[in-house]
Amino acid sequence: MLEADYGADLAYTVARIMVVEHLRAGERSQHSALLAMNPRSDRIQTALTYARQNLRGVLSVEVLAQAAGLGPRQFSRAFRTETGTSPAKAIETLRIEAAQLMIEQSNHPIEIIAAETGFGDQERMRRAFQRVLGRPPQAIRAQAKAR
Repeated sequence: MLEADYGADLAYTVARIMVVEHLRAGERSQHSALLAMNPRSDRIQTALTYARQNLRGVLSVEVLAQAAGLGPRQFSRAFRTETGTSPAKAIETLRIEAAQLMIEQSNHPIEIIAAETGFGDQERMRRAFQRVLGRPPQAIRAQAKAR
């Protein structure tokens, strides 16, 4: 609503402030991955929203491009220009953020979390966590339980 009435810049600023005020557990970022990407066009935003709502499914460039109403090549170029990252990296970031939240806030087995967030199996999720966060999912769970 803010964006429609006052523009994207103000809406982004308010969203960042609202997220920052909510202190997240541990070493997690104070900003959501979706906000950090901050695409300028509705089409790329639509693709990211689609991705976040369908993390468990196949999120290829073709699928995201279709969600955005663009061709795959045009989508890839526009996505990188607007977000500063590739669609694959963005999807990985969204999946890691969702999985980390589930690990910290639920008692679901790691295998279930890996499946629900689109990693497929816990080994693939573990490698992504190690690469991006520098820690495996089990370490994040142990830290969350210690709190």
